[in-house]
Amino acid sequence: MRYMLFICDDPTAPEYDPAQDNIEEWIADLEKRGVHSDGDRLRPPAEAKTVRVRDGETVVTDGPFTESRETVAGFDLIDVETLDEALEIAAAHPMARFGRVEVRAFWPFEG
Repeated sequence: MRYMLFICDDPTAPEYDPAQDNIEEWIADLEKRGVHSDGDRLRPPAEAKTVRVRDGETVVTDGPFTESRETVAGFDLIDVETLDEALEIAAAHPMARFGRVEVRAFWPFEG
């Protein structure tokens, strides 16, 4: 099953420690296991745009849609057998220590 890992900032988390950032090792392990599909960082929320269509009119606003101090900083796509495996992978991500990792299963369209 495919999962999206949303890599998020968390202002209540411990301060980022570059010495504990083992992202290269984390990705290498997933690639060796054959479960990492893609992943990348995202530009800062200040550069985001939100698009809505209301009554046939397109409205574009600055910034992220959600009103939150936490923001999505990146993502990873993985393809694993179980939710437990996805959670184990998320727990090993460096941002699980300095932020948070939201794990969401893909929901394929049927038909």
